[in-house]
Amino acid sequence: MRLILVAGTTRTAAIEGISAAGADPDVMVHTPSADAEIVEYGRTVRAPVVPVSPTGCPTPAAVTRAARELAGFETLVVDGGLAEPTGAPTVSVGARPGRDVREPDPVPTAPGAFAAARRFGRRLPDSEVVVGETIPGGTTTALGALRALGEEWSVSSSFPDNPAELKAAVVADGLAASDMSAGDAAGDPRRALRRMGDPVLAVVAGLAAGALESGVRVTLGGGTQMLAAAALVRHAGIEEPLSLATTSFVADDVPDLPVAAGALDLGLTVTDPGFEGRDEPALAAYVAGEAKEGAGMGGALALADRADRLDGVADKTLETVDALVADDGP
Repeated sequence: MRLILVAGTTRTAAIEGISAAGADPDVMVHTPSADAEIVEYGRTVRAPVVPVSPTGCPTPAAVTRAARELAGFETLVVDGGLAEPTGAPTVSVGARPGRDVREPDPVPTAPGAFAAARRFGRRLPDSEVVVGETIPGGTTTALGALRALGEEWSVSSSFPDNPAELKAAVVADGLAASDMSAGDAAGDPRRALRRMGDPVLAVVAGLAAGALESGVRVTLGGGTQMLAAAALVRHAGIEEPLSLATTSFVADDVPDLPVAAGALDLGLTVTDPGFEGRDEPALAAYVAGEAKEGAGMGGALALADRADRLDGVADKTLETVDALVADDGP
């Protein structure tokens, strides 16, 4: 069993009010690089900051790391368009950082990255993989890809209050800039990714498609960004069984998630990490609706549950957060 984390960036994240995946826009670009290091090492190595939301909610990578320590699964990081270097070992498939989705051609490397990731997925030596993502602003580009495909499903947010109207306006501007209407890229995932997506989505969808084609069992570990990845896989003509593993936080935020999963023929697993009723601020922030998902958290929790280690995730997450804070201190 292996968790594959695809890490990358899109300048869509710099739009004010779009993402809480970093204390401020200046450090947000380091979030995916730091997340990869936290999942791999339990600490940051090259990244200059530990990712937290503007209110101090720690990155979901801390939860994924905690689940990994408890369940013992292997990890692999794929560079899905990192804008800043990471100290985690990575596999490259040619993705480059994404531009603002409101530009006419925001992800020119998406078709090539999708194809290269698909080839890589076909050669994976595993019988089963979980694929996760880390990319600030990714729910907005996921919404863009969904609309380009003609899919009407909603997306969640790293904020407690989803800025749904802002995201819809950004997507509308992006479609106009690319001279597209909703549904114009139906059956053409590469066009949807290039014009309305992000490089991480391209790599996740390509990896999943290639792995499924070679008989590997694939679970997409994440929230509505992974729902968009599943839609891209289906629009690529891949009909093999595919699963989505997410958190109870996302399921509470997106009531139509089971319907969307059913429409895309996805098995759905929802895992509660057991943070409810804990007084610790790091855990209470998740219960209050911050973050919700990211860095493969939903998939990692499902693996911890499968290994009968879910009961220890809350305490192990606090240990991880405490170690990160101490490591990040003066």
